[in-house]
Amino acid sequence: MTDPKLPEEPDSPAGATVDGAAANGDEGTPPDSQSSTSSASSESESDSPYPQEVRILDLDGRRFVLVGTAHVSRSSVELVHRVIEQEKPDCVCVELDPQRAESLSQKTKWEDLDLKQLIRKKQLTTLLVNLLLASYQKKLGNELGVQPGMELQEARVVAEEMGIPVTLCDRDVRVTLRRATHATPFFRRLLLMSELILTMFDGPDVTEEQLEELREQDVLTEMMEELGRRHPSLKQVLIDERDSYLAQKIHDSPGQHLVAVVGAGHLKGIERALREHEQVDLEKLEVIPPVSPFWKLVGWAVPVLILGAIGYIGWSQGLAEAGDNALFWILANAIPAGIGAILAWSHPLTILAACVAAPLASLSPIIGTAYITAFVQTWVAPPKVREFQTVAEDIAKVRMWWKNRLLKIFLAYLLPGIGSMIGSVVGGGKILSELF
Repeated sequence: MTDPKLPEEPDSPAGATVDGAAANGDEGTPPDSQSSTSSASSESESDSPYPQEVRILDLDGRRFVLVGTAHVSRSSVELVHRVIEQEKPDCVCVELDPQRAESLSQKTKWEDLDLKQLIRKKQLTTLLVNLLLASYQKKLGNELGVQPGMELQEARVVAEEMGIPVTLCDRDVRVTLRRATHATPFFRRLLLMSELILTMFDGPDVTEEQLEELREQDVLTEMMEELGRRHPSLKQVLIDERDSYLAQKIHDSPGQHLVAVVGAGHLKGIERALREHEQVDLEKLEVIPPVSPFWKLVGWAVPVLILGAIGYIGWSQGLAEAGDNALFWILANAIPAGIGAILAWSHPLTILAACVAAPLASLSPIIGTAYITAFVQTWVAPPKVREFQTVAEDIAKVRMWWKNRLLKIFLAYLLPGIGSMIGSVVGGGKILSELF
């Protein structure tokens, strides 16, 4: 009954303080100085030769040129090129972490990805969410003739050609996703995963004109507010924390004149953080919070309760009755988990592993059936390199989930785990009912 471990992957920003030339706050900075800084910034924005998705901030003797982009817009690629060439900044900051930067530059070798290690570290859900998001962006990119994130890559290429240093300012995407998973209740995770998968199969077509509308700040603000209303914990991690993280990294980048290329959805938050001289502890935003002691206690309490109930039944009603209940527990877990593995068209050894592991793994708070079946499927039927290379396209086609070996591993992870969860509820309910 303790097998809800499917997405077991895994602080808010530190309090804002003042820094830089305004470090003394109201005490050390004359009002005239503050107003002149603000005035200079406003003047820069009003005289800007760029569209409104480019914000120019003159703060404390430094110039920050923020370029808000849509990650699948050709016009964003052109805008980034134009701004960097015209501004000739001391440094170019981009909304990338080293992992995504390597992927965009096509230096990542799929054959170097160790799936078994990912499963051991319980990061398979993180990989799946990554692939779902990448697939959606790639689908939009294919419709518009530009690959996702090309404006970020363009920023790096132009900066390199001009001899300008580049700073990667985003938080590691794996940390972001695991913090988001940790901050989201279990059943809401399942709902979000379902929404993501449905979006892959039935996503609306988006035109370049709609993307241009999306880049308008008022539309983006409305979208962010809607996200905050529907999923406050998710907005906190995916948007608010990253706004603060990006702003701090941009502020800490070398030079007096900087160009920062970021997604338009982060533009308002980054601008606010820079204007307010917000300072955050980046290390705190890179920590993956541990599992709550309460849930650890629950994880151990459930198997103890089930085993204790079977023991009590044996003492009060006889060993035969206890044996019947133990057998019911085994079958209640093994059969649905095995059916899940069959529905995933898993390897026969994976199906066997599901049936054998489910009754025992359901009593373990350490590892669930899903991870065992995924590991076995990876071991007996590892994906080929070309299947990694086509997964972004295959993930949007229902039939390919049963043909692409990488996607079949996800099915062998999800379906037996769901089956075992159902079996644990049924089996645990039956055993506990015998006590009353």
